[in-house]
Parts: sequence; structure tokens; C-alpha cells
Amino acid sequence: MIIIPKRDYDASQLENLIGWLKGRGLEVHISKGENMTVIGLIGDTSKVDIDLIRSLDVVEDVKRIQEPFKNANRKFHPQDTVVHIGGVKIGGGNFQFIAGPCSVESESQIIGIAKAVKAAGAKLLRGGAFKPRTSPYAFQGLRGEGIRLLLEAKRETGLPIVTEIMDISQLPLFEEVDVLQVGARNMQNFELLKELGKTKKPILLKRGMSSTLQELVMSAEYIMAGGNENVILCERGIRTFETSTRNTLDLCAIPVLKSMTHLPVVIDPSHATGYAKYVKPMSLAAAAAGADGLIVEVHNDPQHALCDGQQSITPEAFASLAENVEKILPFAAK
Repeated sequence: MIIIPKRDYDASQLENLIGWLKGRGLEVHISKGENMTVIGLIGDTSKVDIDLIRSLDVVEDVKRIQEPFKNANRKFHPQDTVVHIGGVKIGGGNFQFIAGPCSVESESQIIGIAKAVKAAGAKLLRGGAFKPRTSPYAFQGLRGEGIRLLLEAKRETGLPIVTEIMDISQLPLFEEVDVLQVGARNMQNFELLKELGKTKKPILLKRGMSSTLQELVMSAEYIMAGGNENVILCERGIRTFETSTRNTLDLCAIPVLKSMTHLPVVIDPSHATGYAKYVKPMSLAAAAAGADGLIVEVHNDPQHALCDGQQSITPEAFASLAENVEKILPFAAK
């Protein structure tokens, strides 16, 4: 349920109303925008008399919300959420490039790529330390050493870092990490999501390869219900019958998610397509469709990358991609 106060509401009357609602065991979420204030009620509202609340002088309107997600619902929070990451803003008109290798391999590799992507316009550095792989014989990442190298690249360049967490037990290693990424395989690892809800760190939540958009938002709700509202949604391609690409990039996810939720939406064209040659056109399409950012795999020697080399683009190709995306942004869907 949401309550919309009148524009010229009396502060003391509104405070009394909020106190009355809390006294009935409801959680009250207040969102103040430029044009209106919205009060969201979370809990059992079945016994709340809508007509009684609507009759109050301080109230403009009352509406029941049918969707199962509350905190992430745009009806609760009409204004776009802007997530702050070490001085970098994403969402609410702030478009960002997140770039770096699929996997951290060495100090020279990660620092060299970090410097290159920063020069091309990236404001955040991505890099895998823990790598969930389909094959148990594939490279699994440098783990704790990988995080240490990412932090070294951050010291060299000033770029906030984004890396994937796979298990609750790994949380102590991520204390200095700026953005914790939840991969597609862990999108519905609810125990992990609950723990991430207790942190205040930004969370980059990737869509599961066979998950609906509502399921993605419900996973975000798990994090937000724990008190962490710094969630960024990521569309990384879904599994379909098509075999020409690694996954199928669902560009419709951008406007649909924007209508459902106030959270930022970024696109991962690297995992979505699986081939470097398709990364640029899909990045341009995502920017035009209104995405809040791109997370792109960049490697200085893709042919010899230890992980996902075929979908990684070179620093030079990333610079060209970023330049072309910047030209599209003024005409992007709002």
C-alpha cells in the first residue's frame, strides 16, 4: 500500500499518521521526490481502512500495491535511485562504463588494463577473483590473491572495483571491495542475498540465465529487505533455443525493469553474446534503449586469456566502443 500526502501537507499531521501506522506493526518507507512524497507501507495492510486514511486532511490518495516486491517497486519510489560508489554515480541519468578482464591473472595484467580502460572513460574496474566455471577443470580464479591485485590496481588508478562473491564465507575478503557482484548462478542464493542485505555496499545483481524479470526484482527485494538499498540490476543474457550466441540479450529488459523498479539497470554485452565482434553493436543498442551503464570484458591479450577470451575486447576496441556510446547517450530513451 502507498499513501500520497498532499503537496502542502502539515508536517505534524503527517508525523501523527506515520506514528499511527507504525503502531499497527507496519514498516513505513518514505520517499521524497521533487514533485511529491510517497509513503510506502510494508507488512500486513489487509486490515488497514483505506477510506479512513483517504479521508484525512493530510492525504491526497491511497493505493494498494499488488506486486510482491515493495522496496524495489517504482510505485513506492517514483524517483530513480542513484547509487554512489566512491565518488562515482550510477542511475538517475548517470551512465557509467564498468570494464576490465573476466579474470584477474597477474599484477601487470590487471594494472595495465585498469589504466587503459580508465583512459578510455571507464569509471569502475571489473575483474574476477573467484570464478564459477561449468567445468571443474577450468581456471577458477586467483581467489584472495585476485582481490589483493584488484586493490593494487585501485591504488594505481583510483578506480573503484567490482568483483563477484560466490559464498557467505567469502565476505571477510571483500571488506575493501567497492561493489559486490552476484553472478547469474547465485541470483537466487537467498541466504547470500540476505547477508548482503546487512551490508551497505553496492550490489551488482545479475539476472539468472533462466529467470524472469520479476524473479530478478524479487532477488533485489531480498537484499533491500535487509536494509541495503544500493542495488544495481544487470541483464547479462538469458538461455533460449538460439545457439549462434552464448546467450540471448534481452534488451526489452531495460524499459520493462525501468517501469517496474527505480533501481539502475546495466547491460553485460560480453556474457550476453559470447563473441567480441558483437559486443560493440549490443552496447550501442543498450545505450539507446536507456541502460544506466555497461559492464564490458576487456583484455590486453584476448587470445591468451585464461577465461572467456573469445568474448573479451581489446583496450583499443573498448576506447572505440566508449566513444560511440557517448555519441548515442544524448538521444537515449528516457
